[in-house]
Amino acid sequence: MAEKKIYILDTNVLLHSADALVQFENAMVGIPSIVLEELDRFKREPTDKGRGARHVIRTLDSLRAHGSLSEGVKLDNGSIIRILFMPDITKLRMPYQLDIEDNKILMIAYGLQQEGYKVILISKDLNVRVKADSLGITAEDYLKERVSEEDFYRGWVRIAVPAVELKREIPEELRAMMEDNQLVINEFILVESQHNPHNYRVFRYLGGNKCIEVKEPQLRWPLTSRNAQQLMAMDLLCDKTIQLVSLFGPAGTGKTLLALLIGLHKILIEDEYEKMLIARPVVPLGRDIGFLPGTMEEKLFTWMLPVYDNMEFIMHAIGTAGHLGELEAEHQPDWHEQQRERRHDRHDRRNGRRPDRHHRGGERRSRHNNHDPEHPGHLPALEALIKRGKISLEAITYMRGRSIPYQFIFIDEVQNLTPHEVKTLISRVGEGSKIILAGDPYQIDEPYLDFSSNGLIVASDRFKGQRIFGSVYMQTSVRSELSQLAGQLL
Repeated sequence: MAEKKIYILDTNVLLHSADALVQFENAMVGIPSIVLEELDRFKREPTDKGRGARHVIRTLDSLRAHGSLSEGVKLDNGSIIRILFMPDITKLRMPYQLDIEDNKILMIAYGLQQEGYKVILISKDLNVRVKADSLGITAEDYLKERVSEEDFYRGWVRIAVPAVELKREIPEELRAMMEDNQLVINEFILVESQHNPHNYRVFRYLGGNKCIEVKEPQLRWPLTSRNAQQLMAMDLLCDKTIQLVSLFGPAGTGKTLLALLIGLHKILIEDEYEKMLIARPVVPLGRDIGFLPGTMEEKLFTWMLPVYDNMEFIMHAIGTAGHLGELEAEHQPDWHEQQRERRHDRHDRRNGRRPDRHHRGGERRSRHNNHDPEHPGHLPALEALIKRGKISLEAITYMRGRSIPYQFIFIDEVQNLTPHEVKTLISRVGEGSKIILAGDPYQIDEPYLDFSSNGLIVASDRFKGQRIFGSVYMQTSVRSELSQLAGQLL
């Protein structure tokens, strides 16, 4: 007689993906009664978890028309959905306290196992899986929306070639990779010298046998990339044909800084988008921004401090460069002006007059002190840009149901969102908009997400190879030496 197998789903699995209910083809799927009670508590929340809970409840309610859920209702995919109840606890010895919901789910799984079922408990709770194992129950993570940490899409590959190959228009090894279909569209190739990794060129694959060399973008402001991955990121951010960009990697690699820098340039200098929308999830501080103290503006300021910090860095860099430029122009005139002054001096000497540079220097200083709004040293403060409607700071909670056209959309800390939540955000992008997803998959605050299951990594894996998508894994920190040492030592 064949062993009966049943998958038992924990509440966190259904909240992570409401469609998990119908993902187990030709199998029996059990929903513990305790899970229904937990879904009932979540269903009133205005969050994605609340919407997921309501979706599961509606699905179960629709199944009642096809049979009894306590006995099992068959779906079109061959699976059977069944509600599971607590067994007779007097007949089973349970080493865990039954006043905890997780332990009640374990009790149901344990009881079915004693009845002869092959039980597989699906949970995103690590401790539940550990407890299940201690009871001899097979426990697994929900793997439908999961990407292996070893196989995730980085957005670029590295190849080492003889230095002479770097002088070719396209290095031979890169040409061979394109011919063998080893690359996906918009994947970058970092071509390094075999003996000097600082001697390199960067290419982006366009499909077929086509690729382009990536050059430093020509920005009005004196800020440039500091490594190959930053150059790749800036290339994607500047390319209007790329509508979805994914930037991920450890803290300090420049993800937020580059997105803000290019976004500001696109809005204020190139006038390519009407405004920049910046949003971050509020997972670490509660379920909603309403849990933060103060007015809406004060709540946003508190949660957007990393954005303010990066804006201050950009404005300081631009302002410093602009000031140095003015000083250099004042004390070290350019070559053409030097030549013009020399001609004036020769003319004065020929006419028996002493060369007078004081008057001409005053004219030069007055020209440089005449502030031009397009001068590199002039970048409005963040508050001024918000007041002018050029930047909008928003909580992700309030973005659902909207359509956002002609905007540069930057979503930070995306590693704390589920794949379903990321899908919701991307589907908000309207005509003429570009969305950037950024985050550190090594620093996740959501308890039921990890490196392999968060929305940032999953979305990057699903979209790879699409012409309107590009991704860069940024691995090199560019923060202070102290920050880098802290990351290594602590």
